Amino acid sequence: MDITRYFDHAATTPLRPEVLAAMAPFWADTFGNPSSLHGFGLRAKEALEQARAVIARAIGARPHELIFTGSGTEANNLAVLGGARRMRRLGKGDHVVISAVEHPSVREAAKALEAEGFRVTQVPVDAYGRVDPEDVRCALTPKTVLVSVMHANNVVGTIQPIAEIAAVVRPTPALFHCDAAQSFGKIPVDVNALGVDLLTLNAHKLGGPKGVAALYVRKGVRLDPLFHGGKQERAMRPATQNVPGIVGFAKAVELALAEQEAERRRLAALRQRLIARLADAIPGFHVNGHPTECLPTHLNIRIDRIEGQALMLELDRLGFATSSGSACSAADHEPSYVLLAMGQSREAALESLRITLGRTTTEESVDALADALIAVARAWRQAANVPFGGD
Repeated sequence: MDITRYFDHAATTPLRPEVLAAMAPFWADTFGNPSSLHGFGLRAKEALEQARAVIARAIGARPHELIFTGSGTEANNLAVLGGARRMRRLGKGDHVVISAVEHPSVREAAKALEAEGFRVTQVPVDAYGRVDPEDVRCALTPKTVLVSVMHANNVVGTIQPIAEIAAVVRPTPALFHCDAAQSFGKIPVDVNALGVDLLTLNAHKLGGPKGVAALYVRKGVRLDPLFHGGKQERAMRPATQNVPGIVGFAKAVELALAEQEAERRRLAALRQRLIARLADAIPGFHVNGHPTECLPTHLNIRIDRIEGQALMLELDRLGFATSSGSACSAADHEPSYVLLAMGQSREAALESLRITLGRTTTEESVDALADALIAVARAWRQAANVPFGGD
């Protein structure tokens, strides 16, 4: 398979060779439990803490503010469930605010809180998928204990005004959580500039391994743990740490940050090239998401009268990997709740296709994808007896 034809980097990214090499010694040679006090354990502990320092520094945090988890989903659950439960237990309130386009791991965690008696408010988004900070302000009550708004949307790539939302939340007692799994490594992510209390990071979205993620927990913030056991990760995530994965995470972060600005410019140009090719050749072509406040990696498109999942399957037959929605809900042939929240009809939402670029994407592969999409759209329209451009 031609890896340059992989256009589903939002779902996961190829493991970088440098990351695999960095992890290798910790599978066999430096295998100790980092909680052990003998030499084997201490060497593992040293590697763990070095990796923690690298990742923390990358987001402007201190090492002790970083909690390692087994996935972005776990980190989001720890933030939302752990934050809200602790705040209620301290008598702070029982109200949570999330945006209408959050990742399923935040939406479902909020539903779980509702079952526990919490009140949950979803703030709307505009036609581009963006939250208005004033809507967050209006949603806040004296009983609000947690607000969660993602940094960049996983379906359409729209970037949220997190610093402005933080300015609204900051005067209140509520904790502010931000899911940065999609944005970290692609655009600058600094916890102090963003003004967040909690921030989710994920290794496999930026060339690192699956099965390892992290939650930034600002100094002074405490969470009720999801699990109970030992004292690892400040007792907020008690479990033996995945040292090889964490070392790989840190290496992926180092590489991503060193290349970030150059890759941002390169991918933004490739994204625009693809849009131009498709817009010129396909009648009824639309781009979903914000025209400027968007990740350089994400392109969510819609072609009138062509179902996105059918288009995705035809492209797969031609050797191109794309997506008709979030990987976390790919098994459900339902319209994306993100697109519905943006005001699209059910029919329009089902016509969407997510194309996400990454380090392995080339100009040649973008042109090949454009050729394939144009050919497939033309064939589909002809089969339906619908005119295609100059036909």
